[in-house]
Amino acid sequence: MAKDKKGWEGAPYRIWGVNLDIEAVRQMDDACSLPISIKGALMPDAHKGYGLPIGGVLAVDNAVIPYAVGVDIGCRVKMSVLDIPFKEYEKRRGIFKIALETETRFGVGKAFTRPKKHPVMDEDWSFCHRVGSLKDRAWKQLGTSGSGNHFAEFGRLRLENNDLGLEKGEYLALLTHSGSRGAGADIAKYYSFLAKRLHPELPRNLSNLAWLDIKSSEGMEYWLAMELMGNYSAANHDIIHQSVLNNLGAISVLTFENHHNFAWKTQLGTREVIVHRKGATPADKGVLAVIPGSMASPAFVVRGLGNDASLCSAAHGAGRKMSRTAAIKMFNWPDITQMLVKKGVPSNPAVSSKKDLSGVKIVVEA
Repeated sequence: MAKDKKGWEGAPYRIWGVNLDIEAVRQMDDACSLPISIKGALMPDAHKGYGLPIGGVLAVDNAVIPYAVGVDIGCRVKMSVLDIPFKEYEKRRGIFKIALETETRFGVGKAFTRPKKHPVMDEDWSFCHRVGSLKDRAWKQLGTSGSGNHFAEFGRLRLENNDLGLEKGEYLALLTHSGSRGAGADIAKYYSFLAKRLHPELPRNLSNLAWLDIKSSEGMEYWLAMELMGNYSAANHDIIHQSVLNNLGAISVLTFENHHNFAWKTQLGTREVIVHRKGATPADKGVLAVIPGSMASPAFVVRGLGNDASLCSAAHGAGRKMSRTAAIKMFNWPDITQMLVKKGVPSNPAVSSKKDLSGVKIVVEA
C-alpha cells in the first residue's frame, strides 16, 4: 500500500505501509521541506531517527546531509551460502556457534587484541586530520560486529526453484549485519556538527538535516570519508565471513551483499541528484538483497524492481514498534530467552544460530 504526500508543500514523497510511526512521518515532512530536496520515499519499516527517519529515502540537489546518511555509515547485510549441507549444521551446531564467537566480536567498543589485515587499511586515511585520527581505533575494530541490531548468524536458505545459480533445495547460509563501527559514528557526528554550523538559519526541527554543498571543501571531504567508511564496512564483512568459513573449513558457493546508510550520485530523469538511503536498501531492477527479520522471524532474499516511485529503494529490515529503551522497560531477558528457545534460537543473546532465511519468494514491491 502506498500513499503520495508532500513535505510541508515541499518535495513530493511516497509512503509505503500503514500505521507508520507518526514521528517518522513528521521527520519525512521536514526533510522534504528543505530547499535542496527534490523527491523522497518512506519505507514500511520506518521509525524515528536523527534528522531523516530510519527508512527514509531523500534525493537532493548538489548536497549531502550527514544525518540523512546516518550514524553507522555504510552499514550493510551480507550473505554467504556454504558448501556444507544444512543437515550437517543440525548435527554439529556447537561447532558453528564456536566459530561465530571466535571469529568476530559482539558489543559496544569491542575490538581485537591483534588487529586483522585488509587492504582497506592501506587506503588513504590521511586526507584530513579527523579521519586520520580514527585509523588506529578502526583497525582494532576491523572484523567486529558491534551491538544494537547487528548480528552474525547461521540459517537455512530455502530455494523453492532453481535460482541464484543454485539448484532447488535447502542450504546453510551465514548472514551478517554490521557497519563502520566507532569510526563511522565519529565521522557522522563531526560532519553533522560542521553542517549545522554552516546553516545557522535552520529552525530547530530542521537542524539535524543541515547539509554540506557537495562542491565545497567540507562536502568533498565528507564524501571521501563516507566512501572510505563504506569500504571499511565492507571489509568488516569480508573478514567475518572469510574467518568463519576458514574456521569451519568451508567455502562459499554464493555471496552477495547490500548496504544502506549511504548516499549515491544517480540520475533522476535527466537530472543528477544525490540519493540518501538511511536504513533503506537499494532495489535497482534485478539487484539481489537480503531484508532481515527479527531474532526469531525469517529474513528474505529479494530482487529489486527498479521502481522510480521509491527511488529504487526497499525496506532494510523488520523495523520496530518501540525504542530500545521502551523495549527494555517492557520486556525482561528471561521471558525473551524462553520465547527464542521455543523458536529454536539459542539463549546466548550475542549469537542466534537458527533462523530460517526464506528463499527467493518475495519481489521487492517498494
